[in-house]
Amino acid sequence: MDAKPYIIGVSGGSASGKTYLLNQLLNNIPATEITLVSQDNYYHEFQFQKKKDDGTVNFDHPDALDLDRFSRDIHTLLHGHSVTLKEYTFNNPNKIPKMITYLPTKIIVLEGLFIFYLPELNKIIDLKIFVDAEEHIKLSRRILRDHSERGYQLQEILRQYQEDVVPMYNLYVKPSKEICDIIIPNNQHMDKAIEVLLDHLRIKSL
Repeated sequence: MDAKPYIIGVSGGSASGKTYLLNQLLNNIPATEITLVSQDNYYHEFQFQKKKDDGTVNFDHPDALDLDRFSRDIHTLLHGHSVTLKEYTFNNPNKIPKMITYLPTKIIVLEGLFIFYLPELNKIIDLKIFVDAEEHIKLSRRILRDHSERGYQLQEILRQYQEDVVPMYNLYVKPSKEICDIIIPNNQHMDKAIEVLLDHLRIKSL
């Protein structure tokens, strides 16, 4: 590619609706024009995670992810080269991880809790988006998602949410709202906001 890709960062609390927004972008922009890079695939393997005193892992802390590799891979894409890595399956024994290849395209979307955590990445992100929702709504969505998609039991979901999710959100994720260009409230729906965003991206992909 001759020109620098248009870089979008999408962050927000757990179960705020980031995945829905991203799916709408991917479904409405040709695959040859857009690449989604999710931070979810950059978690350290469980055996390499730092354990708390009770033996559990705080997956909502930046240290749970290999952010250095994430940054390197983004710069690799910016230089016109593809990136391949193994899918992270959230320790779900019923899911076989696949290999994922990210291709350099005109639009690159970065998604995750800590997209805006690294200063060197903030400098290259052209459009910063924060998806927001009220706490009780995020919790109900997370219960449904983590049980059906990740095989977690209710007691574990609630423990993680109280001990890790909320404190880490307030400390590391919520403050990034201050530097975002667009804040999308998603307590009920965000379809109109997505329409506006799609119109903007279609222009950028020309």
